[in-house]
Amino acid sequence: MRIAAISNSRIPSSTANSVQAMKVCDALVQAGHDVRLIVPAEAEPADWADLARFYGVGHEFHVEWLPSRRAFRRLDFAWFARAAARRHAAELTYTWLPQVAALQAWLNRPVVLEMHADVAGRMGAWWLKQVWRSRRTRLLVTTAALRRTLEHSTRMKFPDGAVVVAPNGVDLERYGQLPRPAGARAQLQLPEGLTVGFTGHFYPGRGIELLFELARGMPELRFLWVGGTVDAVGEWRERLRRANQTNVTLTGFVDNSRLALYQAASDMLLMPYASSVAASSGQDIAKVINPMKMFEYMAASRPIITADLPVIREVLDDTRAVFCPPGEVGAWTEAVLALASDPGRREALAQNARREVEKYTWLRRAHKALDKVDVR
Repeated sequence: MRIAAISNSRIPSSTANSVQAMKVCDALVQAGHDVRLIVPAEAEPADWADLARFYGVGHEFHVEWLPSRRAFRRLDFAWFARAAARRHAAELTYTWLPQVAALQAWLNRPVVLEMHADVAGRMGAWWLKQVWRSRRTRLLVTTAALRRTLEHSTRMKFPDGAVVVAPNGVDLERYGQLPRPAGARAQLQLPEGLTVGFTGHFYPGRGIELLFELARGMPELRFLWVGGTVDAVGEWRERLRRANQTNVTLTGFVDNSRLALYQAASDMLLMPYASSVAASSGQDIAKVINPMKMFEYMAASRPIITADLPVIREVLDDTRAVFCPPGEVGAWTEAVLALASDPGRREALAQNARREVEKYTWLRRAHKALDKVDVR
């Protein structure tokens, strides 16, 4: 079918929400649909070759950049995007914006609304309530915890048949022929030695302070930090220099198309979330988070050490990861050292997670999202 995907993500950018939107559209095209992604004109438009390299996507779709003024709280963009969808003769609107979904619901047109976090304030709850004015609405949430949170915020019980819990996914084909850690390090010209890896942003709550303490307390191990903004990476390089920490490699931002090799260069991969986790918007998402890196780590066939947030256990369990209390340096140090000295356990955890991630591909997610959607 013809699908208008409407997102408020800044494209191109390194934000997780922009990566996720591009991966979703890539999978929808792979599933056989004609997709047009419509986004605010907050970045310089890029050609497809650059977008494909930057985001690691391989199924071409059109991206349209439209005017948007933040003072209008995206309402102008929502209106322009709906008009663009009509020009595209879209049979279905797939959006991450409750305002767009509400406008479609008022017109009784089919819409899939994907949510990753709680609504913001009374107006956010009001917009989400409007979405349920139509029976042609489908709500896609990344965790069961998020569904419960949204129902609490709106004081509504959502209809079961209209809600789909669909965690994020991974491109398994990009993880099929990865070298062993030492081989990946050699390809990337990284220092040799047992390596503890992290990929992602350095926002508050993502665990960068914990990573620093771990590296300082275990100088015999190598640490690989992949990601972060230019400013954040510069600040941490200076802090590491002042502390005379020489066992940490910071790469800065890496194109998504190359990320798998960097993850493969680690002997174990960390998700050191705090008990409070800030999204790029500033909202605390610790209770509902569904990180894309979790599925990438699983696909990379590397053992995972993760903060023991209840929502993470919707995907991982003790046979697939090691859980540690958020922020407790001693417990994390013990977990890292235990895995460092036990290659058999590292392999068992990695293989268990790799088998489990087979069900979490972007393509499977796309089919699940649109299963039995009625566009008549």
